[in-house]
Amino acid sequence: MTDDKPSSDDGAEDVNTGDLRASDADREQVVEILRDATGDGRLTAEEHDERVEAALKARFVSELAALTRDLPNSPVEQHTPSAGAPQPKDVVEINQRWGTLQRSGSWVVPRRLDIRMHGGDVKLDFTEAAISHDALDIDVDLGIGGNLILIVRPGIAVTTGELTVGVGEVKNRQPAADAEEPVELRVNVTGRVRGGDVVIRHPRRTLGQWVRGESAL
Repeated sequence: MTDDKPSSDDGAEDVNTGDLRASDADREQVVEILRDATGDGRLTAEEHDERVEAALKARFVSELAALTRDLPNSPVEQHTPSAGAPQPKDVVEINQRWGTLQRSGSWVVPRRLDIRMHGGDVKLDFTEAAISHDALDIDVDLGIGGNLILIVRPGIAVTTGELTVGVGEVKNRQPAADAEEPVELRVNVTGRVRGGDVVIRHPRRTLGQWVRGESAL
């Protein structure tokens, strides 16, 4: 895996993500992901051959992303609660290209996440997560097509004031009632976005729950 060249940022605001030309390294990375997925039984031999052929012919980043959108690029880390309190890691690093990486269920929230993503999604679902501390720092470097999606519950506050956004956007519409909840975990997202989005999803509320101030997870 090769790092993005600094020059890739120059003029990035004039390039649509889906129109970015794919490189040979991009194609080779997708072929590796497809090979691993076939070995894990996620793809049949026929599906593997079809996708590899499409990957080798792909001209644009969007074409490659479509071939791996339904495949994880690394094992989904889910943890079942142990007899004792969960022990969070100090730092967890995520560094990958393409595919989707997801944390959901009762996964143990670390104290810090360093995320480097190009051409894929990192989805962190906090609705059932095991939280044993009051702060999480997330430092991101999102390249073209790299997205961070946070699914939160009432009591989890996300701040993005120190995030530098070049190409892309931050979507965070916190319900007013959620802002009044005691903060259980404060998530501070920093770093830079060079061609993707940071999306914070809050639980939906029915009209009656808005009136009563209740949440629907």
